[in-house]
Amino acid sequence: MATTKSRINITAEPEIEAALKNAAKRDKVPLATKAAQLLAIGLELEEDIALAAIADERSATPEEEYIPHDKVWG
Repeated sequence: MATTKSRINITAEPEIEAALKNAAKRDKVPLATKAAQLLAIGLELEEDIALAAIADERSATPEEEYIPHDKVWG
């Protein structure tokens, strides 16, 4: 059966492979499904880190550059 998902080959350390297999078995899902779930979580964390860096940079600007909440949202 054809799939619209792309395949990715990953070389993992034995400890990572064992942990991944254990997590897949615990959650009763295929190994590839668990790997994809964990990759999605990791990408969300990366995005959160990037957005936090942007927020930190913006909050470091002088207060006179801030727009009051009521002017933005009415």
